Amino acid sequence: MAPITPTSEQVPVLYVIVVYTVVIFALWVIPGVRLLINPLKLFTIGLHEFCHIVAAVFTGGKVEQVTIDPDRGGATEVKGGKPLCILVAGYFGSTIFGGIFVLAGFDILMAKIVSFFLGLGLIAPLVLVRNKLTILLTIIYEGILVGFWFIDHGQALRWYCLLVGVMNVFYVVWDIADDKYFRKANDSDASQFAMLYPRVEAHCEWYLLCANFFTAQLKYGKATDKNRIAYAVWAALWILFEIGVLIGFVFIGIVAFRLTDQEMYEQAAQFLPT
Repeated sequence: MAPITPTSEQVPVLYVIVVYTVVIFALWVIPGVRLLINPLKLFTIGLHEFCHIVAAVFTGGKVEQVTIDPDRGGATEVKGGKPLCILVAGYFGSTIFGGIFVLAGFDILMAKIVSFFLGLGLIAPLVLVRNKLTILLTIIYEGILVGFWFIDHGQALRWYCLLVGVMNVFYVVWDIADDKYFRKANDSDASQFAMLYPRVEAHCEWYLLCANFFTAQLKYGKATDKNRIAYAVWAALWILFEIGVLIGFVFIGIVAFRLTDQEMYEQAAQFLPT
């Protein structure tokens, strides 16, 4: 069997990634129901803003304010630094971290390790949250995470981490969906790119195809047609980037984690056995 051919244990992961993408999109945009994933949204938004913060600090900027809210979205206000680096870090970081969680979907030991980061990341945003329902849901999600350690020797953790991975990898999609359906207070990074670099289409020979499709699908407030086109192009570029990164991490997972279920159990048992 070729190294890039998925094993029988890996094939379900590929199908679940597709299912998760559809389910997350539905949960993210359906009013009322979207409240149920607030803890995961806070984790995803918080991780995204953390990437902005790190880039701001390393480029000499000063972080003046950070907002993490499941309805308003996230925002990091920075004075100084390098705007392009800070802006790029958000989507780039979300996608890469998401890819790491996707890898955890291929291996129990990997899932156990990243679950510590996930557990901490679920709690951290509560510093900025006062909504009692969101706090209660976060406690429930934490409880599920701990419980999954004891289900089938930690096998269930793989699917929990894979869900989080898909949510982070496709953060651009959810960010744009909030722009379209909910007109959130904090603009998406795609809209920020369009405002800072409105002439991106001049460097893309295929921009008209992107623009014709996305401007028909997206709403961009009271922006001019020119900004709408730039917004559509930036959205398309970042979505293509995310798809490429996801494919790359999937191939890494297929090649690096070619264990049977029994072999995964034995390997994971050497690290905090359950």
